[in-house]
Amino acid sequence: MNTDKLSQRLETVANYIPKGSRLADIGSDHAYLPCHVVKKGLVSFAIAGEVVEGPFQSAKRQVEIEGLNDQITVRKGNGLEVISSGEVDCITIAGMGGALITSILEEGKEKLSSTKRLVLQPNISAVTIRNWLLNNGWVLIAEEILEEDEKIYEIIVAEQGIATSKPREDLQKELLFGPFLLKEKSDIFKKKWLTELNNWQRILDQLSRAADTEETINKKNELIKKIEMAEEVLSH
Repeated sequence: MNTDKLSQRLETVANYIPKGSRLADIGSDHAYLPCHVVKKGLVSFAIAGEVVEGPFQSAKRQVEIEGLNDQITVRKGNGLEVISSGEVDCITIAGMGGALITSILEEGKEKLSSTKRLVLQPNISAVTIRNWLLNNGWVLIAEEILEEDEKIYEIIVAEQGIATSKPREDLQKELLFGPFLLKEKSDIFKKKWLTELNNWQRILDQLSRAADTEETINKKNELIKKIEMAEEVLSH
């Protein structure tokens, strides 16, 4: 992977950045994504944010090598600390766990008032992100699921707005599986959730042999609910 040829995962993220955006890529690593979209003329200005010294230096080097210092600013800081309010209108966060992405958004949410779009790619726990978006005035406008190097990734795209209310059962299902992905039910989607289903059933089997405490009973009930939802989704 380089700035001319991104991984499939990052290329998919790039496809959802609106043309002409002012971009912040949080956890930018080598700054491949901002370099790529600036070189293609998709964005006029980008911030590459990194909290770790090594990747921060790698990003700075990459931007210098590409000769893009005038259009890409590399900043060291935690999450959205690297941007000022009103500075960008699109934020990408890719390659982290859903819980970490959610905490970055939560801790920096006062910076999001002028942000028109979020493009998020969690490695795990996309449900955590969907929950946060729902509770913070963001609406999903697109989702994708893809497999690369034997790993399955979800890409979540959201814009500011109020979601239409849904019955609790439908909402819980959409938060877990993704409303757009549920409609499509691609082969990769089925592969992911069949693996998850088998994993949940294995854990439930282990818990059923453990002593019944309040914690294990709650965990079992939670797993049973997830298993029922997954079986229903995969059977249709």
